[in-house]
Amino acid sequence: MNENIIKQKSISFATKIVVFSRDLRNRKVESVLINQLLKSGTSIGANVEEACAGISRNEFSMKLSISYKEAKETLYWLNLLKDTRSISFEDYTALYEDCDEILRILWAILKKTRIDNKK
Repeated sequence: MNENIIKQKSISFATKIVVFSRDLRNRKVESVLINQLLKSGTSIGANVEEACAGISRNEFSMKLSISYKEAKETLYWLNLLKDTRSISFEDYTALYEDCDEILRILWAILKKTRIDNKK
């Protein structure tokens, strides 16, 4: 089955977040930070899936907007974990770059969707 790129990247990112969260738990990082990162980082893909199952273009756009916001929130938690020295700069950079790429893809899709809706 040929999946689209945002679905592939969001599930790959969610998988990395789950595995990374397990590692953070083993290192006794504050559980509230882990839970927030886990929630927002996995929600990106869940909302992409819902968007792809959307009945209307507006529903599609709304769910992708939620994915975009969840990705922005994920960057916040990554920044907080970095700033509190709870994660290494290497881990931060790898996850940040993946999330930023997802944000750029989502933004491009949202821009295209909104332009098409105005036609």
